[in-house]
Amino acid sequence: MKRWLQRLRPPRPAASEAHLADLQRQLDIARAVEAERRRIHDDLHDDVGSQLLTLLHRVPPAEQQRVREILQDLRAILARERGVEGTLLEVLAQLREEAEQRLQTRGIDLDWQQADELPDPALDPAQAMHLFRIGRESITNALRHAHPHALRVVVDVAGDQLVFEVTDDGRFDPARIGHGRGTRSMQARASQLHGDISWQAGTLGGTKVRLRFPLPGGDTPASTGWANAAAPGNIAQ
Repeated sequence: MKRWLQRLRPPRPAASEAHLADLQRQLDIARAVEAERRRIHDDLHDDVGSQLLTLLHRVPPAEQQRVREILQDLRAILARERGVEGTLLEVLAQLREEAEQRLQTRGIDLDWQQADELPDPALDPAQAMHLFRIGRESITNALRHAHPHALRVVVDVAGDQLVFEVTDDGRFDPARIGHGRGTRSMQARASQLHGDISWQAGTLGGTKVRLRFPLPGGDTPASTGWANAAAPGNIAQ
């Protein structure tokens, strides 16, 4: 009993001071890292962004569209690197906004089909970032490898799981699936969400990426409608 009571005693002043000093050092390091991160962010925004704007007015007209696309991608990335957080619907809205901007500059149609009555649980920063990055990488891979004219995004629930799909109308090449750093990163992120991700041929002629993961809280009311005019029967299977 005596030893147990001794454990409950507050630490000695010297030990407390050392502990506080260690915490202060950790806080100083975290602040320095964040300051450096913001500096890099600002440098990219100010220096690289301004150089791209200057280049836009100097390159031949045939190259201007490509510069606009790079500038748009840079702006989208910088906006998201400030952090992704919020509820499920808020993260999906951010992802949709970025996708619309990226595809519009390339003249690619986006068909975003989202169930009207999706649950809206709060996502912690890690969950929000994993979902957002998987969605972004799915679109990036389609643009880089499939050269599509249209993309379809489907968001729905199945039981207690969210189903997120990206399908393009380009070409499906099963030989490249799972061999790139991007797809390996997506698999790792899906695992962090306690879900799974797959690649297969889609009904649009290209590749379909399907992510499934359990929603926080398990509150998943059945969806009764769709955010776009397309009916559920038209969704790529």
